[in-house]
Amino acid sequence: MYYSKINRNDIANGVGVRVSLFVSGCRNRCPGCFNQEAWDFCAGAPFTAQTEEDILAALAPDWIAGLSLLGGDPFEPENEAALVPFIRRVRATYPNKNIWCWTGYLYEDLQDRPLLKLVDVLVDGPFVMAQKDISLTWRGSANQRVIPLTEGVRLD
Repeated sequence: MYYSKINRNDIANGVGVRVSLFVSGCRNRCPGCFNQEAWDFCAGAPFTAQTEEDILAALAPDWIAGLSLLGGDPFEPENEAALVPFIRRVRATYPNKNIWCWTGYLYEDLQDRPLLKLVDVLVDGPFVMAQKDISLTWRGSANQRVIPLTEGVRLD
């Protein structure tokens, strides 16, 4: 897996201050996507053991609320294969931090996916330019949904 960017103090992608990992690779290729450079599965840098350690260290401060997974698309099979064992490490190391994930796929189509079982909040659905709405929280178009998957997770 490759990643295009890591934001270590992100306040735009989920509740609280977060670490955000932008993975590379997306087959949805939504017209108007804000991150088209991440469509390429080899964009950016390889996701290595050192990358994992760097993210785990960035998550350590108490004021970091959790990890956000964006892309590209974390649910592309190539990305999910690398993310599942890593997110299990994050969960074991930081059980009180939450995981948010953005995908162009629909929640209903991800039911059997192992990554879904590790996520607290899913923002699903393709970006649709005709439904773009900059007033929406955590999403870019009105068709997308913010779905809490664990009880008690904050959405505001």
